[in-house]
Amino acid sequence: MTFVSTTVFGNGSVLGADGRTTSAVAVSGGKIVALGDEALDLGPINVDLGGGSLIAAFRDGHVHPLWGGMDLNRLPLESADSVEEIVDRLKTYADTNPDLQWIVGGPYRMSVPPGGRGDAAWLDAAVPDRPVVLSANDYHTMWVNSRALELAGITADTPDPELGQIVRRPDGTPSGVLIEWDALALIQRCMPDPSAVDLDRGLRSGLGHLSNAGVLWAQEAAATAQDGRVYLEAARASPLPVRINIAWIAAPATWQHDRPAFQQLTSEIGSDPGVAAQLSANTIKFFADGVIEQGTGMMLEPYEDGSHSCGLPNWTPEALTEAVTAFDADGYQIHIHAIGDGGIRMALDAIEAATRTNTARNSDRRPVIAHTQVVHPEDHHRFQQLGVIANFEPLWACLDADQTEMMAPRLGPARTALQYPIASLHRTGAPISFGSDWPVTSVNPLEGLAVAVTRQTQDGNPAGGWIPDERLPILESLSAYTQGVARQAFDDDKRGSMAVGQLADFTLLEADITSMDGLDIADVAVRGTWLAGREVWRA
Repeated sequence: MTFVSTTVFGNGSVLGADGRTTSAVAVSGGKIVALGDEALDLGPINVDLGGGSLIAAFRDGHVHPLWGGMDLNRLPLESADSVEEIVDRLKTYADTNPDLQWIVGGPYRMSVPPGGRGDAAWLDAAVPDRPVVLSANDYHTMWVNSRALELAGITADTPDPELGQIVRRPDGTPSGVLIEWDALALIQRCMPDPSAVDLDRGLRSGLGHLSNAGVLWAQEAAATAQDGRVYLEAARASPLPVRINIAWIAAPATWQHDRPAFQQLTSEIGSDPGVAAQLSANTIKFFADGVIEQGTGMMLEPYEDGSHSCGLPNWTPEALTEAVTAFDADGYQIHIHAIGDGGIRMALDAIEAATRTNTARNSDRRPVIAHTQVVHPEDHHRFQQLGVIANFEPLWACLDADQTEMMAPRLGPARTALQYPIASLHRTGAPISFGSDWPVTSVNPLEGLAVAVTRQTQDGNPAGGWIPDERLPILESLSAYTQGVARQAFDDDKRGSMAVGQLADFTLLEADITSMDGLDIADVAVRGTWLAGREVWRA
């Protein structure tokens, strides 16, 4: 007979699945076996919560741990408030790293360069002799110096690629800013590939960053086959601190060629029990469009400033429907980046067409539309009708500089007021999940929760919140970061709630966030995490 010990967490508050707090939770065999007084009856307190608040662990429905982890080991720019500060940091970093052949950094905030457009000459002043590549915080924009343009062969005569833009000065010469994937690829194909050691270090840095933020499951939102190999080898080598589901990138020009490789890797991951306990690869990612701040998000009507007219979709509606239908038939969950109201409608149409076509498939598909920024009111009900999970990055739903300087002028007042309809879609009964899109913005769920509840910036603007009808109360917002993402992951029957029978994935906070002012939530510290009852990290 095998003896299974019981661990009791107490001396703090425990937030139950019903939104009420209790005094303790007992765990045995990795699962919750009792709450409150019944938990205390099972033995002494083994894990002292120190007066903190234990909740079901945060889960991130859209994030890039590998990209983010690689950025942690490069030139950091997210806190730079001016072009001068970016250039100063660049020079210092280059001077202290004389052996680096390429200087790579970011993300810098899109609103820092005037109009979101830097110039190569500004970077040349700091580093004239080595290529410099900086990513904006939308990761759809790249700012490079003249040496990088030279190595890539980008001149005034270089045409814009099909899915991208080379930003030019009035005289037609390239300014040093490139927008969207095909344009970024002009530089990326010249850059040295990171070593296997660099990739492994980046992944482990990224996963550690998530777990320290209280996140214990994450949707890797855009992986190549090579990226998948990095995850696979890491999971084979040692336990991952965060459970991961990989979404393979389906590119318009290569998805048919890539499809067998994705199937093979998904099978390889799933066939190894040790790996499959930590890692899955059941999702396909599509980029329907770009981003509004650069005028590439797909809109139903032209942009106010005429940038790219209605945007720059990555797919035609017919091509997206064909690819979504094919991968849906393969059994994959569909996950579509869609920002503009035109991109979101195209994504909904493709999902609806796949559902009609693949009638033999299990109906429990749980497709995801990620970011869900501008949704035409006529499409609100379609999320619930089609069972589409609306994934939001709630930290973006505030009137920050990116919004006021980059997005609102392009959208105009009427469409600006349609952004991030979190509460509206929730009221229709549509499933909601939250994420961070880190390293685009902070991975910290508490910062996202503060905005979801208030629709304010951290300094309290505007009073009453931006589009206040879209505020979501704290329990519903917290559910979107836990149960909502568990539903997205198809494991809400096992994880995401503090309830008997659920696996014991916990995050310990220093205070009870359900009883404080919304803006104060952002300042609450994470004190520890447990995965199936096993301690992952403790402050």
